[in-house]
Amino acid sequence: MPEPTNKVPLPTREYVKPLDQAFYNPDDEAKEFFKLETGVEDDKLLKDHILAVQAKAFKEYPYPCIRVFEFMKLKIARLPNYQKLLDVGKKPGAIFLDLGCCFGNDFRKAIRDGIPAENVIASDLQEAFWPLGKELFKITPESKSYGASFIAGDVTKSEFLAMVPPFTKDSLPTCGRPKDLQKVKTLNELQGHVSAIFAGAFFHLFKEEMQTEIARKLAGLLSPEPGSMLLGMQGGKKEVGVWNPTGSDRFMFCHSPESWRELWENIFGKGNVEVHARIRKEEGGLDFYGTYPGNREQYQVLEWSVERK
Repeated sequence: MPEPTNKVPLPTREYVKPLDQAFYNPDDEAKEFFKLETGVEDDKLLKDHILAVQAKAFKEYPYPCIRVFEFMKLKIARLPNYQKLLDVGKKPGAIFLDLGCCFGNDFRKAIRDGIPAENVIASDLQEAFWPLGKELFKITPESKSYGASFIAGDVTKSEFLAMVPPFTKDSLPTCGRPKDLQKVKTLNELQGHVSAIFAGAFFHLFKEEMQTEIARKLAGLLSPEPGSMLLGMQGGKKEVGVWNPTGSDRFMFCHSPESWRELWENIFGKGNVEVHARIRKEEGGLDFYGTYPGNREQYQVLEWSVERK
């Protein structure tokens, strides 16, 4: 991971490891999901298709997550409160936002599990991820996720997402919910109207201060309705601090479950949200699939949810 900044830079050449087909190892659920989404039933043809899109994307965006097929993992469905997110997202008029969507495996999984595509909006800094996702999932007008919307933008910029206080029943949004998400150009148009937000492998890309600022911005997107929620995962530690792989000049600020809970309670006010957070060990070994040879500090993941009461 690059040193956290206010941007999401490409990795330096030292940490761009070559593609390796050995990392293609989807579990049965992921394989079945991709077969349903793409319509490709043959295992070899499916693998060839995914490898081709991976190579095309990696040439321009050599992120470790693309190299190790993170875009095939059904991360959102593994989180403890995923069913709650589905319940919220299925309600009439609900808006589900996938922030940092990459190729869109997570929001497409949520659509496959019942959230209406027309109520889903995805966003990423890299606009090219949207057509790459369409290519990866072989999207046609008949595809289940065809009606989902996408906007590219930088959440650190106020013109794309400004910071406003969380809306409450006594302080409702002054603008109505956008009727057509396909016409939305910035996240500011969604303030106070989003029922559920997923932020996977997102917050750890930024320094501590920017993580706090983005959290406050996302709080302003949430609907004041009880049950509105955020769900996500990122690099974490049992005790708040920096993860610095052995022999690397890279740094990642990592919240602990306690510091993450405190952050959101400070934003919404203690007693106004229910925060769940836990740490688990990430796959890939100590060197994270060979990215950091000789590393001795295990990379861990913080899984979390924030639900309005």
